Amino acid sequence: MIIELHIIQNFAPSNLNRDDTGSPKSCEFGGYRRARISSQAIKRAVRREFESANLIGPEQRAVRTKRLLTAVAERLVGGGREAAAAEDVVTATLSALGITVLPVRQDDDVDLTDSEARHDYFDDQKTQYLLYLGQPEITTIVEFCEEHWDNLSTIAAAEAQTGRDAKKKAREAAAKALEKSVVNELKRRLDGGKASDLALFGRMLADLPERNIDAASQVAHAISTHTVSSEFDYYTAVDDRKPEDTAGADMIGTIEFNSACYYRYANIDLDQLTANLGNDRELALATVRAFLVASRDAIPTGKQNSFAARNAPSFIMADVRPSGAWSLANAFVDPIAPTRDAGLIERSVEALDRHWGELVDLYEPRGVVTAFVRAGGGTLPRLGEPRQTFGDLVEATVAAAREA
Repeated sequence: MIIELHIIQNFAPSNLNRDDTGSPKSCEFGGYRRARISSQAIKRAVRREFESANLIGPEQRAVRTKRLLTAVAERLVGGGREAAAAEDVVTATLSALGITVLPVRQDDDVDLTDSEARHDYFDDQKTQYLLYLGQPEITTIVEFCEEHWDNLSTIAAAEAQTGRDAKKKAREAAAKALEKSVVNELKRRLDGGKASDLALFGRMLADLPERNIDAASQVAHAISTHTVSSEFDYYTAVDDRKPEDTAGADMIGTIEFNSACYYRYANIDLDQLTANLGNDRELALATVRAFLVASRDAIPTGKQNSFAARNAPSFIMADVRPSGAWSLANAFVDPIAPTRDAGLIERSVEALDRHWGELVDLYEPRGVVTAFVRAGGGTLPRLGEPRQTFGDLVEATVAAAREA
């Protein structure tokens, strides 16, 4: 079963998602230059919304970090373990999992009774790449370290040996210290920990490919429904203590920006989501609800202090279908332009409604349930009557998914 989300969202002048030169991201579509917001920026905004609005509880959220050693070692130190020993044990645990920790800073003078100082002590110790783990998985690693502390300490001591013969003997001792079956059991328990955001967006662990998780959600790059060109804001800044008889600015610069009406598309494979969450159907439906709400409010943070482009969507449509997926981006292959009678937003919504109707007429899909809301209301020729509120849309979508 597939749940789809279609959004028309018009932003005032902004630079929400920059490329490597600082310019707003763009692309060519239908032979015309369009504004673009990357799917990565949208997904991060959704994840941040999960947390800031508490749409998903802490135990159902994941963290993407290189500082896993920090997260685990701090909890071990908080439980009474000595800091250096905790560092060695966590490093040995990650090594047993095949995850390498980069060389770390040593600082014997740090006050490890102070939480902030302790955090700084561990903060330089990073894995080679970002790991995406649910909070229950991190707890599992902490518990594993405590349960096998002595054996892991032996492994840590072995890895500190120098010389070929010494290393060989140390590795043999380390291999006996921790049975392979025990490590495999730890690997087996790294199953995502029922973290909703991890289940939605998936993960790849290069050193633990068997613990990869297929994403249940696909998020498209948002593209403008119309052609777009960039503009430049020339700004100046003046020293508040400059003498009054001194002319000129003390800093000048430019910021590139644009204004665009975007089409946003995302979908969720509910069966994949349920499987990723340990076949917990109720948690999967709660995750769908959270995703719908977060997607409404998720706005990338790029240059917001300069532009404050906090524009809510003008149109949101959700549909539930047995299979397949339809992005409606081709409604905008021919760029939309405002007319005397209809603005950019209204004409974009009308084009989307028209394209939806064309696809329905052509393919005659069965079992598709739709719901939409529209700022200002108003019936659409093919989609029909809107729901009164966004809350009504969410409830109708979740109910359709539950019944199906």
